[in-house]
Amino acid sequence: MFDMKKGMIMMFAVMLVSLWIASQWDKDLFGQTAFIKTNIGNILDPTLGDLMKWNLWVGFIIIIGLTSLVLTLSQKYLSDQVQLKEMKKEQKYMQEEMKKYKEHPEKLMELQKKQLEFFPKTFELTMKPLIFTSIPIILLFRWFSDYLMPQFGNWWILYYLIGSMIFSGLFRKWFDVA
Repeated sequence: MFDMKKGMIMMFAVMLVSLWIASQWDKDLFGQTAFIKTNIGNILDPTLGDLMKWNLWVGFIIIIGLTSLVLTLSQKYLSDQVQLKEMKKEQKYMQEEMKKYKEHPEKLMELQKKQLEFFPKTFELTMKPLIFTSIPIILLFRWFSDYLMPQFGNWWILYYLIGSMIFSGLFRKWFDVA
Protein backbone atom coordinates (compact mmCIF):
# COMPACT_ATOMS: atom_id res chain seq x y z
CA MET A 1 0.00 0.00 0.00
CA PHE A 2 1.14 3.52 -0.74
CA ASP A 3 2.25 5.49 2.33
CA MET A 4 0.43 8.84 2.44
CA LYS A 5 3.24 10.67 4.24
CA LYS A 6 5.86 9.46 1.75
CA GLY A 7 3.52 10.33 -1.09
CA MET A 8 3.05 13.88 0.17
CA ILE A 9 6.82 14.32 0.52
CA MET A 10 7.37 12.96 -3.00
CA MET A 11 4.65 15.22 -4.40
CA PHE A 12 6.17 18.22 -2.65
CA ALA A 13 9.61 17.30 -4.05
CA VAL A 14 8.19 16.96 -7.59
CA MET A 15 6.49 20.34 -7.23
CA LEU A 16 9.76 21.94 -6.09
CA VAL A 17 11.67 20.40 -9.00
CA SER A 18 8.95 21.58 -11.39
CA LEU A 19 9.14 25.12 -10.00
CA TRP A 20 12.93 25.03 -10.25
CA ILE A 21 12.75 23.88 -13.89
CA ALA A 22 10.26 26.63 -14.73
CA SER A 23 12.43 29.26 -13.04
CA GLN A 24 15.68 28.08 -14.64
CA TRP A 25 14.32 27.68 -18.18
CA ASP A 26 16.14 30.70 -19.65
CA LYS A 27 19.07 30.83 -17.21
CA ASP A 28 22.65 29.75 -17.66
CA LEU A 29 23.62 26.49 -15.98
CA PHE A 30 26.79 24.44 -16.12
CA GLY A 31 28.44 27.08 -18.28
CA GLN A 32 25.82 26.75 -21.00
CA THR A 33 23.37 29.45 -22.01
CA ALA A 34 19.75 28.48 -21.26
CA PHE A 35 20.82 24.91 -20.45
CA ILE A 36 17.37 23.41 -19.84
CA LYS A 37 15.69 25.26 -22.70
CA THR A 38 18.46 24.33 -25.14
CA ASN A 39 18.54 20.64 -24.24
CA ILE A 40 14.78 20.19 -24.20
CA GLY A 41 14.63 22.08 -27.50
CA ASN A 42 17.28 19.73 -28.93
CA ILE A 43 15.01 16.81 -28.07
CA LEU A 44 11.61 18.24 -28.98
CA ASP A 45 12.40 20.46 -31.99
CA PRO A 46 13.34 17.59 -34.35
CA THR A 47 10.34 15.53 -33.25
CA LEU A 48 7.32 17.54 -32.12
CA GLY A 49 8.65 20.74 -33.68
CA ASP A 50 8.88 19.10 -37.11
CA LEU A 51 5.35 17.81 -36.69
CA MET A 52 4.11 21.36 -36.07
CA LYS A 53 6.25 22.77 -38.90
CA TRP A 54 4.53 20.32 -41.24
CA ASN A 55 1.10 21.70 -40.22
CA LEU A 56 0.77 23.79 -37.08
CA TRP A 57 -2.87 22.98 -36.31
CA VAL A 58 -2.82 19.30 -37.21
CA GLY A 59 0.55 18.81 -35.51
CA PHE A 60 -0.65 20.51 -32.34
CA ILE A 61 -3.81 18.36 -32.31
CA ILE A 62 -1.73 15.19 -32.78
CA ILE A 63 0.58 16.23 -29.92
CA ILE A 64 -2.40 16.96 -27.67
CA GLY A 65 -3.80 13.53 -28.52
CA LEU A 66 -0.50 11.78 -27.82
CA THR A 67 -0.05 13.65 -24.55
CA SER A 68 -3.58 12.79 -23.46
CA LEU A 69 -3.02 9.15 -24.39
CA VAL A 70 0.19 8.94 -22.33
CA LEU A 71 -1.45 10.62 -19.33
CA THR A 72 -4.52 8.37 -19.56
CA LEU A 73 -2.44 5.20 -19.83
CA SER A 74 -0.24 6.29 -16.91
CA GLN A 75 -3.36 6.83 -14.82
CA LYS A 76 -4.72 3.44 -15.81
CA TYR A 77 -1.57 1.45 -15.11
CA LEU A 78 -0.06 3.39 -12.21
CA SER A 79 -3.20 3.60 -10.07
CA ASP A 80 -5.50 1.02 -8.52
CA GLN A 81 -8.41 1.19 -10.96
CA VAL A 82 -10.54 -1.34 -9.09
CA GLN A 83 -10.41 0.67 -5.88
CA LEU A 84 -10.93 3.98 -7.70
CA LYS A 85 -14.03 2.63 -9.46
CA GLU A 86 -15.40 1.34 -6.17
CA MET A 87 -14.84 4.73 -4.56
CA LYS A 88 -16.61 6.47 -7.45
CA LYS A 89 -19.62 4.19 -6.96
CA GLU A 90 -19.67 5.00 -3.26
CA GLN A 91 -19.40 8.73 -3.97
CA LYS A 92 -22.26 8.54 -6.46
CA TYR A 93 -24.37 6.71 -3.90
CA MET A 94 -23.53 9.39 -1.30
CA GLN A 95 -24.59 12.14 -3.69
CA GLU A 96 -27.92 10.42 -4.28
CA GLU A 97 -28.41 10.08 -0.54
CA MET A 98 -27.57 13.75 -0.05
CA LYS A 99 -30.28 14.68 -2.55
CA LYS A 100 -32.80 12.62 -0.56
CA TYR A 101 -31.88 14.29 2.71
CA LYS A 102 -31.44 17.89 1.61
CA GLU A 103 -34.36 18.86 3.88
CA HIS A 104 -32.66 17.24 6.91
CA PRO A 105 -29.54 19.28 7.79
CA GLU A 106 -28.25 16.83 10.45
CA LYS A 107 -28.29 13.84 8.10
CA LEU A 108 -26.94 15.96 5.26
CA MET A 109 -24.02 17.10 7.42
CA GLU A 110 -23.25 13.49 8.36
CA LEU A 111 -23.22 12.46 4.70
CA GLN A 112 -21.00 15.43 3.78
CA LYS A 113 -18.48 14.37 6.46
CA LYS A 114 -18.45 10.86 5.03
CA GLN A 115 -17.95 12.27 1.56
CA LEU A 116 -14.96 14.33 2.76
CA GLU A 117 -13.28 11.09 3.86
CA PHE A 118 -12.93 10.14 0.18
CA PHE A 119 -10.57 13.02 -0.69
CA PRO A 120 -7.41 11.68 1.04
CA LYS A 121 -8.04 8.17 -0.30
CA THR A 122 -8.58 9.45 -3.84
CA PHE A 123 -5.52 11.68 -3.60
CA GLU A 124 -3.45 8.74 -2.39
CA LEU A 125 -4.59 6.56 -5.30
CA THR A 126 -4.03 9.18 -8.00
CA MET A 127 -0.74 10.57 -6.70
CA LYS A 128 1.59 7.98 -8.27
CA PRO A 129 0.72 8.81 -11.92
CA LEU A 130 0.95 12.50 -11.07
CA ILE A 131 4.46 12.09 -9.67
CA PHE A 132 5.70 10.32 -12.81
CA THR A 133 4.13 12.69 -15.33
CA SER A 134 4.48 16.14 -13.71
CA ILE A 135 8.03 16.99 -14.74
CA PRO A 136 7.70 15.84 -18.38
CA ILE A 137 4.48 17.85 -18.70
CA ILE A 138 6.14 20.95 -17.20
CA LEU A 139 8.99 20.61 -19.70
CA LEU A 140 6.54 20.14 -22.58
CA PHE A 141 4.49 23.18 -21.53
CA ARG A 142 7.58 25.39 -21.27
CA TRP A 143 8.63 24.25 -24.75
CA PHE A 144 5.08 24.86 -26.05
CA SER A 145 5.19 28.34 -24.58
CA ASP A 146 8.36 29.20 -26.49
CA TYR A 147 7.27 27.49 -29.68
CA LEU A 148 3.62 28.56 -29.87
CA MET A 149 3.65 32.03 -28.30
CA PRO A 150 4.52 33.84 -31.58
CA GLN A 151 1.62 32.17 -33.44
CA PHE A 152 -1.08 32.01 -30.76
CA GLY A 153 -0.01 34.22 -27.88
CA ASN A 154 -1.28 32.75 -24.62
CA TRP A 155 -4.30 31.27 -26.43
CA TRP A 156 -2.38 28.04 -27.03
CA ILE A 157 -3.14 27.10 -23.41
CA LEU A 158 -6.88 27.31 -24.05
CA TYR A 159 -6.55 25.26 -27.26
CA TYR A 160 -4.51 22.68 -25.34
CA LEU A 161 -7.04 22.47 -22.49
CA ILE A 162 -10.02 22.07 -24.82
CA GLY A 163 -8.23 19.46 -26.94
CA SER A 164 -6.99 17.53 -23.91
CA MET A 165 -10.48 17.44 -22.38
CA ILE A 166 -11.86 15.97 -25.60
CA PHE A 167 -9.06 13.42 -26.07
CA SER A 168 -8.90 12.49 -22.39
CA GLY A 169 -12.64 11.89 -22.28
CA LEU A 170 -12.43 9.60 -25.30
CA PHE A 171 -9.36 7.72 -24.05
CA ARG A 172 -10.83 7.30 -20.56
CA LYS A 173 -13.89 5.63 -22.08
CA TRP A 174 -11.90 3.49 -24.53
CA PHE A 175 -9.44 2.27 -21.89
CA ASP A 176 -12.02 2.14 -19.07
CA VAL A 177 -10.10 4.44 -16.73
CA ALA A 178 -11.72 5.49 -13.46
